[in-house]
Amino acid sequence: MKKYALALDLIDDAELIAEYEDYHKHGWPEITESIIRSGILKMEIFRTSNRLFMLMETTEDFTFSRKQQMDARNEKVQEWENLMWRFQKPLPWAKQGEKWILMDKIFELDSEKK
Repeated sequence: MKKYALALDLIDDAELIAEYEDYHKHGWPEITESIIRSGILKMEIFRTSNRLFMLMETTEDFTFSRKQQMDARNEKVQEWENLMWRFQKPLPWAKQGEKWILMDKIFELDSEKK
């Protein structure tokens, strides 16, 4: 299993943040199915203020490029992504059109590997 951490900002507006969270509490089943089909086994999103942190666990053969290709061909995913742009704000160092930015792991503590 692979693990990825990603970050993204939201527009710093309490009403928009609440609406964004509501969308995620009542997610679209087509989006959940698309995520699973891409090889993502577990996904969690955390928030502090307007900063989001996503933790994903995937199959060994998962790739972001394959997920991106799948998403581009899925009209419902495109609808969801366009809707989410109402709430999301790219990180200052993001490339044009880039949302979630892959984070580098800089520390790990695993007490079972002593």
